[in-house]
Amino acid sequence: MMKTSDGVVDEEGMEMNETDAPETVLRIYEIGYQITPALKEEDLEKIVGGIRSVVEQAGGSFIAEGAPSMMKLAYPMPAREGEKNVEYDRGYFGWIKFEAKIEVAGTLEIALKQNANLFRYIVFQTVREDTRAKMKAPQLREVKRTEPLKAAPRRVEESAAPISEEQLAKAIEDITAE
Repeated sequence: MMKTSDGVVDEEGMEMNETDAPETVLRIYEIGYQITPALKEEDLEKIVGGIRSVVEQAGGSFIAEGAPSMMKLAYPMPAREGEKNVEYDRGYFGWIKFEAKIEVAGTLEIALKQNANLFRYIVFQTVREDTRAKMKAPQLREVKRTEPLKAAPRRVEESAAPISEEQLAKAIEDITAE
């Protein structure tokens, strides 16, 4: 933190008044988390509720949330489950965006580390605006040809008259004899 002639500037260059102590500055944070796939869907709300309660108890307010949904992971992730090491190729991914005091991020980090149902998480500072990437529908691209297409000669279909078994046997014999 640095002092300037008209106020205080924090580590990130944000100006604060003399009366704004660092602990009263509110910041926007987002948490992304992976919940083990071994958990039942009915129990997901308890886990997410636990994360929310840590934020609420610290005086944070919620901005947006993405409910956990099962996703295939890009690569297997190792996790400790009891006494065993396991690898997960799927997990319930969810996220929460909230506004809170600076020290809430540290408190939340400790609470997440102690939660055995989470095998991966991240807490980071972000902006209030919606920053999720919009899914684009694939677009067809036009292919331009340099030469015009030439009309292929049409095949004239022969009208097939009924063939006797003798004629069929003779035709097969002629084909196989060549």
